[in-house]
Amino acid sequence: MLRQIGSESRSRQGYGMNLSTLFPPHPPVWAESRLGLEAALLVRSRVFRGIGVEDAGGQPVLLVPGFLAGDNSLGVMTGWLRRTGHRTKSAGMRFNVDCSGDAFERLERRLECVAESSGRRVALIGQSRGGTFTRALAVRRPDLVSGIVNLGSPVLNPLAANVFVKAGILMVGALGSLGAPGFFTYRCRDGECCDPFWQAVADPFPEGVEYVSLYSRSDGVVDYHACLDPAARCVEINSTHVGMSLNAWAYRRIAGALAEFRRGEQDRAEPARAAA
Repeated sequence: MLRQIGSESRSRQGYGMNLSTLFPPHPPVWAESRLGLEAALLVRSRVFRGIGVEDAGGQPVLLVPGFLAGDNSLGVMTGWLRRTGHRTKSAGMRFNVDCSGDAFERLERRLECVAESSGRRVALIGQSRGGTFTRALAVRRPDLVSGIVNLGSPVLNPLAANVFVKAGILMVGALGSLGAPGFFTYRCRDGECCDPFWQAVADPFPEGVEYVSLYSRSDGVVDYHACLDPAARCVEINSTHVGMSLNAWAYRRIAGALAEFRRGEQDRAEPARAAA
């Protein structure tokens, strides 16, 4: 997250442009006040009750929360996924403020455990900063990932956010630099600890892994342009940033994407079964 502090014009491999200069101002943070309405509409929706959502048959899903958020922030979505037949696993994060390199390594080990215990490739869901991790995991371990769904994840420019988020990044970096455990530090910006992670973020997305990026033009936290990864199938929804994990439109798109991932895995397995 600190990779671009002080040098936001730094170009990522594969994009070759100063993305931050191309983005118009994003909606003000007060646009996030719709969060309560989104939650109320979700619990009344058909998709939340599982109507029209096909049973997933134990499809494994690993969920990664956003910056300053923990596993509990995806608790409602986790319950819904379990009710619709998914086998979920949390990222094991309380606030998602750790060094990106360390967190990436832990998530990779967690992914390996989920894939081994289920005997299947895993679907990944990442919100905001969590989506940067899911993309990197898919690049590093395409053998273990069937597809990823990102929710408002500014993978093209992690600092394409409002001033309050940037202030939070500086505060966390200061705490980590002063020795507070579990926080990233200013050294993470250019340190070798995060090089493998940032390289995976910048590398081309692998073939054979599905990638869906949900974004909202009324996102009050990040500039939605930073979510438009050319490697992804980008789908627009009407949502706040925080509320993407509590939004009925997002749930419909997630259900459809996970079903596509399952069909893709079945298509991959058919030649092997035929040969056997």
